[in-house]
Amino acid sequence: MTLVDSLENAASVFTELRPRLFGIAYRMLGSAAEAEDVVQDVWLRWQATDRAAVQSPPAFLATIATRLSINVARSARARRESYIGPWLPEPVDTSADPTLGAERGEALEFAFLLLLDRLTPTERAAYVLREAFVYPYEQIADIIQVTAAKARQLVSRARKRLAAGRHEPIDKSEHRRLLEAFLDAAQSGDVVALEHLFAEDVVSVTDGNGVRGAARLVMHGIPRVTKFIAAFAPRFWPGATVTFVDVNGTPAVFVPAREKVGGALLVLDASSDGIHQLLWLMNPDKLSGYAK
Repeated sequence: MTLVDSLENAASVFTELRPRLFGIAYRMLGSAAEAEDVVQDVWLRWQATDRAAVQSPPAFLATIATRLSINVARSARARRESYIGPWLPEPVDTSADPTLGAERGEALEFAFLLLLDRLTPTERAAYVLREAFVYPYEQIADIIQVTAAKARQLVSRARKRLAAGRHEPIDKSEHRRLLEAFLDAAQSGDVVALEHLFAEDVVSVTDGNGVRGAARLVMHGIPRVTKFIAAFAPRFWPGATVTFVDVNGTPAVFVPAREKVGGALLVLDASSDGIHQLLWLMNPDKLSGYAK
């Protein structure tokens, strides 16, 4: 086999597995940009590997992607100490990238990615590999370099920690209805309508990294969140073009930037009790996939 043939075969194998590698890295990091960097690094390492000695390319590449993601996740936590205001994951337009959820939808929903950030990088890796990609515990153990018993323990502990913060999901049609109802109330500043839409534990979180107009504090509770939404309505909504988009498999709203007003992506976390979280992305670096 010539070198060209060997590289062509390596590229073919990598291309076939690329969606899974990106899916692992994105669920691990909550950042499409960082996930792409991980996938590119995996490709470079795959090129430099003695591939004839690799018994299972899928297992080998998944191992590299997961270990690199764990390292990036650890350094990301340190970098976020200088982030201005709350941090939210980077959204992915799943209408444009359906392969992201092709394996299984678990650990992909935007609000759930935020929950995953509570886990340690190793717990997150074990959970993602098991719940999103159904890896056997023995393989998870090999990938994250622990015993099979420890891998089971990590997944079990992650499930318990995540369950404490997760709400019973609603279907897409109900989610869209709540989103439309919120927009109507928010744009008109209808305080009573807003109060009826919110769950008791509602919060509003804005990720702007210091951008002008982005709230730097998390708003808690119906009275405070309602007051906040009503207060910024006169300066944010007039002249806004609202577009419904698909964020991590869930209906959301994109409002492009206009003169003196930055763009925003709004994602709701809701259950049958109402809206639990209003997640506003205003950091321009995280809106590039929608600002077209």
